[in-house]
Amino acid sequence: MTIDLRSDTITQPTPEMRRVMAEAVVGDDVLGDDPTVTALEEYTAGLLGKEAAVFMPSGTMTNQVALRVHTEPGDEIILEAEAHIYYYEGGGPAALSGAMCRLVPGDEGIITAAQIEKVLRPADPHFARTRLVCLENTHNRGGGKIFPLDEIERIAALCQEKGLILHLDGARFWNACVATGVSPAAYAKPFDTVSVCFSKGLGAPVGSALVGTAEQMQRARRFRKMFGGGMRQAGIIAAGALYALQHQYERLAEDHANAQRLAEDLAQVEGVEVDPASVETNLVVFGVPGRSAVAVAEALEQQGVAVLAVGAERLRAVTSLMVDGEAVAQVAAKVAEVLQKR
Repeated sequence: MTIDLRSDTITQPTPEMRRVMAEAVVGDDVLGDDPTVTALEEYTAGLLGKEAAVFMPSGTMTNQVALRVHTEPGDEIILEAEAHIYYYEGGGPAALSGAMCRLVPGDEGIITAAQIEKVLRPADPHFARTRLVCLENTHNRGGGKIFPLDEIERIAALCQEKGLILHLDGARFWNACVATGVSPAAYAKPFDTVSVCFSKGLGAPVGSALVGTAEQMQRARRFRKMFGGGMRQAGIIAAGALYALQHQYERLAEDHANAQRLAEDLAQVEGVEVDPASVETNLVVFGVPGRSAVAVAEALEQQGVAVLAVGAERLRAVTSLMVDGEAVAQVAAKVAEVLQKR
């Protein structure tokens, strides 16, 4: 059996979640009468201290709908240089919103209010209108780095001063909350809109939500439809998301503990570079200097361990509910075996 550490997107529904999904009461969500979708949206909005939410098929869609809600063609969006919205969403800002991306290099995905202030454009018809700032918490390409709340609050204050909108890509927002002990409402408070995902660490099979004001979410529904994201009897999948949020939130701490254990074990392997202190949630990025990360990943797969190459000599392992502590304890020895042969 493969120890699958490629991503937390590989999680599968538990037997109880499958039962809840099978028994879900459904309606036509586009017409607004799917009670299970409504329950999920209301619960999620309440948890984040916002007025309303809209359930969508994916986090890419919630992010791209948010961009369209907040901008007009020709506007500029400020992003960290390796943000998921810029890096992994298929050119969506340009294709769907006609927006420009202004990239700010961060420290493991974290940027500061001072950095943002330096790149703000003056009010001048020669320039794109800076309209939106997007942050990511935790940061995917930053190795699961948690965005500090105090810096978020400084950025929010700057946005308020300059008339900018602040959006959060919270694909792993729940991980940040569990790891820090900061409540979802407190972490969401500085943002105008927040995207959250149910299908990663929480373990639901499908879905994300965009959360904000009632007026913003009314506009979001228009763009969800325009982008092809309207769903009919979506209560079947919404039931899985609601169950995951209500029953599998606290267990994210287990994933964090397993990631820490994995990093500590890998640090003892000759030929591996990793700093266990840098592992804050469920992502472990480690180097294999002088070796091809793709080749190492392929060799590990033959040994029953699945990881992803994220650089020429860097690999990523992600812990989730599909990999228990016993499985994690086997990984470092298999990495050592592979590296000894190469």
